[in-house]
Amino acid sequence: MNNNGFCEFVSNIAIKSILYEVSASPKPGLVDRYNPGAHRDMDFFTFLRSSSVLYPYFYKCTEAGIAFKGEDYRDLLVAIRPIGIKAEEDMFKATEGINTHKGIIFSMGIIAAAVGSLFAEKDRVSFEYEEISRRVSLIARDITGELEEAHKGEKEELTYGERLYLKYGIKGIRGEVESGFETVMKVSLPVLENLILSSGHHINDILIQVLIHLMARTEDSNVLGRHGMEALTYVQRESQKALGLGGYLSEEGRGHIEAMDKAFIAKNISPGGSADLLAVSMMIYMLKNGDRI
Repeated sequence: MNNNGFCEFVSNIAIKSILYEVSASPKPGLVDRYNPGAHRDMDFFTFLRSSSVLYPYFYKCTEAGIAFKGEDYRDLLVAIRPIGIKAEEDMFKATEGINTHKGIIFSMGIIAAAVGSLFAEKDRVSFEYEEISRRVSLIARDITGELEEAHKGEKEELTYGERLYLKYGIKGIRGEVESGFETVMKVSLPVLENLILSSGHHINDILIQVLIHLMARTEDSNVLGRHGMEALTYVQRESQKALGLGGYLSEEGRGHIEAMDKAFIAKNISPGGSADLLAVSMMIYMLKNGDRI
């Protein structure tokens, strides 16, 4: 496969992962095919509009990874940041100012750059999870150091992530990326791979099951930012209860998850951080196993 073909391959996987995530239903409190979840400013079609403009971004990030010749992979993050800024502008234009995919642009852009650099070095199109994780960590090394500036009081305007770090000590998506997506590696990928390879369940049901595993373990910055630690504990507790009942793969667990959806909507709880990690899980899975899902 030539460079152009690989960039297309990675971009297609990224978009497919995003579309699979939003299409999986029901997702407690989240936008899906059934309802807009705990959101009044967006719905399923808002996500489709946003997704439709992101392909060139993933292509360019992969291309930047292929072209990278430096020794410090943090310089690759510097190289793709302007591409990410343009992607956010295109997203906001497509959605009329609604933030649907800002976290995904950050996470998946780094993954695309990571596998682009791996492709250039190793001349193959399939990568082990650990290879991708290690390269992402090198690209994002010390990125959580930006949060320390918030502690020093040197910034007049704090970002969403910086405010959460000051209040809860949570590193959010920065910490997740810097760790090489540790939560994805330890929690969601093992479940996703096992279910796809052995269960015979429909992909929708598999994705909901993986999401519930993530919700049970993720320090979801979306939940923290909107509601605080008590709500996060509630989300994790209800998700663990669902898994104890068999999750979405059992009738009793399915009923509990459907009840969670209604309760989360009523409480205005949206575990968007977990949803982003579900899409990331799909992308990393397909970068190892191929895109025929």
